[in-house]
Amino acid sequence: MKLEDLRIYKSADDISDEIWKVVTSMNYFEKDTIGKQLAKSADSISANIAEGYGRYFFKENRQFCFYSRGSLTETKNWLGKCHRRNIIDIDTYNRLDQKLDELHKSLNAYIKTLGKTTNDN
Repeated sequence: MKLEDLRIYKSADDISDEIWKVVTSMNYFEKDTIGKQLAKSADSISANIAEGYGRYFFKENRQFCFYSRGSLTETKNWLGKCHRRNIIDIDTYNRLDQKLDELHKSLNAYIKTLGKTTNDN
């Protein structure tokens, strides 16, 4: 299986592309303060899934999935700030927040699967 076939990777990558579009529409101050942080944390979700996937040992893959999960919660934090500060509208916030919640559940299930794999000695 290729990385691109992994559903959580594809979902994380799609979310980061959506967030990128949101950030590019911000004014300079918003983009420079909160936007960059939001884009970086969102990109980090799929980047850590990719890095873990490329590791030989399942234990290492799992560790990078933990990093990815941390980036996901960081992304939710920045997204919430954007909403509370009226940078994004309620519909955009709700749509992205829901997608991140779904990804969080899928990522937890993937981590659980990796935990059951026994090729790490």
